[in-house]
Amino acid sequence: MVDPGGLVTNLAIGFDYALSLRALTFCTIGVTLGMVVGVLPGIGTMAAVAMLMPMTFWLDPTTAIAMLAGIYYGAAYGGSIASILLNLPGTANTAVTCLDGYPMARAGRAGVALMLTTVASFVGSILGLTMLALFAPPLARASQSFGSQEYFSLMMLGLVAASVLTANNPFRALAMVTVGLTLGLVGLDITSGERRFTFGLLQLYDGLPLVALALGLFGLPEVIRNAARSAETRTRPPPVSFRSMLPGREDWARAWRPYLRGSGIGAVFGALPGTGGLIATFMAYAVEKRIHRDPSQFGKGAVEGVSSPEAANNAAIQTAFIPTLTLGVPGDAVMALLLGVLMIHNVSPGLGLVSGNPEMFWGLVVTFAIGNLILLVLNIPMIGLWVRILSIPYSLLFPCIVVFVCIGVYAVRYSTADLVIVMVFAVVGYGMALLRFEPAPLIMGFILGPLMEENFRRSMVLSRGDPATFVERPLSGSFLAACLLLLIWLVVSEIRRRGRSRIDSAN
Repeated sequence: MVDPGGLVTNLAIGFDYALSLRALTFCTIGVTLGMVVGVLPGIGTMAAVAMLMPMTFWLDPTTAIAMLAGIYYGAAYGGSIASILLNLPGTANTAVTCLDGYPMARAGRAGVALMLTTVASFVGSILGLTMLALFAPPLARASQSFGSQEYFSLMMLGLVAASVLTANNPFRALAMVTVGLTLGLVGLDITSGERRFTFGLLQLYDGLPLVALALGLFGLPEVIRNAARSAETRTRPPPVSFRSMLPGREDWARAWRPYLRGSGIGAVFGALPGTGGLIATFMAYAVEKRIHRDPSQFGKGAVEGVSSPEAANNAAIQTAFIPTLTLGVPGDAVMALLLGVLMIHNVSPGLGLVSGNPEMFWGLVVTFAIGNLILLVLNIPMIGLWVRILSIPYSLLFPCIVVFVCIGVYAVRYSTADLVIVMVFAVVGYGMALLRFEPAPLIMGFILGPLMEENFRRSMVLSRGDPATFVERPLSGSFLAACLLLLIWLVVSEIRRRGRSRIDSAN
């Protein structure tokens, strides 16, 4: 049960940190950069978080996570702008917004759509933060009963669920998870001190650097793939005035229920490891279309079609911190990077973070709330600036990104070897993109791999080498059973899909 008195005390601790000049400054920087990243299609949240990770290594852990998280949910706000005005989703999670947002813009209601999505983002974020404040502490206390077997099985479930439920090609995603787990083995064995996959290179004794790997897989491939756009003729976004952004009474009447439904759907899916905002947005859109009196309006500029998915997306982003901070199991690749930042700062998720370090946990919760308020203030009066940003030529933007990537990678360890590593993985990442292999499962496997190995070894030592220990413990066995069911469902779905394809080709 939640103690109201304790909650008030903890929030007071959070406000004490969040209202400091340092916290407000870096929170504002994070959400502003996130807005810019979200507005500009083709960069992506993962690339932005990866590029700015080196900047946060000299900050305290709370400020570092607050800034990077601000980029994440700031991009969710900004992503809807390009989706509505240009039919180009700024982030993957805002792709659903294109379905009805762009038709609204073509009908001369771009301003109304932007206002509705801004309010939806704020409502969803606040509800998600409420869920985080209420349910993270009890879940962290419940995690005390977890042993190494439960942590290994839960991480396995998170990797399998993230691959099966969110990837376009689950089989390829599972292959990328395996590659990521293998890359996590590079370096000195923490138990025996033996060298593993180092090829005699001293630079690999400490393992592959997370920053170089993330930037190589997400940052530079985005630059390569989008470099050709500099020569393209880009559609100029229509002008948007503040007056045109004011919705009518009917718009608000149609929007407030989807706000609540979308926020609820997003809060639930975001808290489940391996699902995330992408599934939440599609689910929220499908629910609204199913319960609407006239589903034919969807795809033609329905208010509900932009309100509910945006609320779901932002609620899912906030509640995704619940499993990440309490169990150490990220729900998506961005959360995996944030977990990696915590590990670099020697901060372990769980009860030690939530209850043992209340200044950090509650400081993050309140900072997230303030960041969303800042976004609400920035988004509405500065809409003209965000629209102009869409006109920046790619030929000017991406050379700056390359320079920033190289400086960021070198500044972490002052090692030229890291520059070579990032270039190698940039080529690998671009090749993966051409072959339609997704890098997000790889980075999740890379970050969770060492943790899974540690818990696996500890479990085997405690059980004297008996692997049955993972299924004999009820909770661990349940997690593994869920993994097995997901894999069976994947295989059955693939068999059915191929059967339907053969029938269609025969006809």
